[in-house]
Amino acid sequence: MKGNANIISGLNALLAYELAAMDQYFIHSQMYLDWGLHKLYERIDHEFDDERGHATKLIERMLFLEGTPDMQTRTGFKVGHNVPAMLESDLRVEYEVDAKLREVIALCEQEKDYVTREMLIELLDDTEMDHARWLEQQLNLIKVLGLPNYLQSQM
Repeated sequence: MKGNANIISGLNALLAYELAAMDQYFIHSQMYLDWGLHKLYERIDHEFDDERGHATKLIERMLFLEGTPDMQTRTGFKVGHNVPAMLESDLRVEYEVDAKLREVIALCEQEKDYVTREMLIELLDDTEMDHARWLEQQLNLIKVLGLPNYLQSQM
């Protein structure tokens, strides 16, 4: 089924964020594991799997629309060097994904591609209610507990 070029372009822009988030979560999870922060490792490894699932959905939809997924571009990738910076960088990328999802959802409505819109709404819910919310909670816990106590709770 030949898809709308603007929607395929929007999906590729989203894919660039999802691939960056996936790569970022992967390296952060491995850093947490290396540092002995097993609870953070488990959660961020789970987020890595979620982002891979998001990327897969975008790729499948683009292929269905006879588009070509761009697997090279990464938008927003930034590795942190300590726990707060890592969590902040992950949250930043989630906020960027959220904004891009809303933009492409609006484009889908404008172009009357309701199937793609519904798929993106599911990704938006996952981004807002699971990923971003959890990261916000962790950054708040660091403020409330202090970094040493937070890190101890993540071992």
